[in-house]
Amino acid sequence: MTTLQIGLAGVAGLLLLLMLRVPIGVALATAGLCGYAAIDGWGKTLRLAASIPFELASAYSLSVVPLFILMGAVASRAHMSRELFEAANALFSGFKGALANATIGACAAFGSICGSSVATAATFSQVAIPEMKRHGYDAALASGSVAAAGTLGILIPPSIILAVYALVAEQSLSKLFAAALIPGVLLAVLYVFMVLIVVRVRPEWAPRVPSMALRDRLRAATGMWKLLLLFTFAVVGIYVGWFSPNEAAAISAFAAIVIGFSTNTLTWRSLYEALAETVLSTAMLFFVIAGAFIFSRFIVLTRLPNELAEWVQAAGWSPGMIVAAVVALYFILGTALEEVSTILITVPVILPLMSSIGYDGVWFGIFVTVMATIGLISPPVGLTVFVIQAQNPDIPVTRIYLGTLPFLTADLILVALLIVFPGVALWLPGVLGL
Repeated sequence: MTTLQIGLAGVAGLLLLLMLRVPIGVALATAGLCGYAAIDGWGKTLRLAASIPFELASAYSLSVVPLFILMGAVASRAHMSRELFEAANALFSGFKGALANATIGACAAFGSICGSSVATAATFSQVAIPEMKRHGYDAALASGSVAAAGTLGILIPPSIILAVYALVAEQSLSKLFAAALIPGVLLAVLYVFMVLIVVRVRPEWAPRVPSMALRDRLRAATGMWKLLLLFTFAVVGIYVGWFSPNEAAAISAFAAIVIGFSTNTLTWRSLYEALAETVLSTAMLFFVIAGAFIFSRFIVLTRLPNELAEWVQAAGWSPGMIVAAVVALYFILGTALEEVSTILITVPVILPLMSSIGYDGVWFGIFVTVMATIGLISPPVGLTVFVIQAQNPDIPVTRIYLGTLPFLTADLILVALLIVFPGVALWLPGVLGL
């Protein structure tokens, strides 16, 4: 077999292992090691398998991941999510669909200190859905708004997914955080507009919530000071050059712990639970990343990305056709894989192809993250949908998917804007000189 044929066989073997429900980390490592051995022999392959975990464990840039995970875990246990929901509800009160829009605003804010869509959706599933149902909201809109808004956590910085992408694609995390801010805020605004359209078309889905007095609105809004402080450390500090991403993650995690204890919302037991969650989540994520690095080295050795780019050029595909094919690919993969797996599997192959037609690696990181948000709420998998259904077994999965349809439209609008106007993602990093 030629090197290219071994590369194609390795990709096919990986897909087969995934269909057999082999854990993603094991599948990536197995396909990568077997393919590498077929080309270079088991001697070099075993040395590769031994060196990659050491490289990951000693990589300073990776320390940002567990620190941001810790910050989100502490913030969740310090009841910041409920305070954010109450503040957002106060700001939107009196408008049709106020609670759904409050959920979107709170999820966007909480996502900026959590970085995980699953964690954000799980948290607000317990906070927002009971409140909306108590006010007479239809289950589809209540659950759909939480499922969709939860995905903002992987786009609005600081984002764990962007940190993983930065590592795999060898891109600047500071640039990625800056590039994600405008698309993240824009997607939240589009979600709000979708709620307004839904409640106009289906007014029975969202009874009007009584308006609050200005004094009560201001009192509720003060609950956002914790978020603003953490956001300043975690994101603004990076943009203005106060901290590196690693320093910002460390300071933000420490600040979250201090805030929790100083406001009596965090106990030693909940801190222990947050630390345990951080260790488990980090170990699981790093295991998958190690497998992805092995698979990536194998893909580079086969020159499969270069062959793919040459084949596309020979076929005469226009850049528009290539982008359309990539969008279709991510849409299909998103219905079967969660976002980390999708990024780790595809970036080594697709990024060189997109670079060959003039797309920037930072732009592609934002693009692929937005495509991952679509996969999180798309049938038949939709990870956040099943998280919400597990916590609300009285709501059928079909109703949750029905509620996510308007928000899927918003996601597709953002994808189109990114493709037509790449500056949506690239303007802010340029202004900041990153």
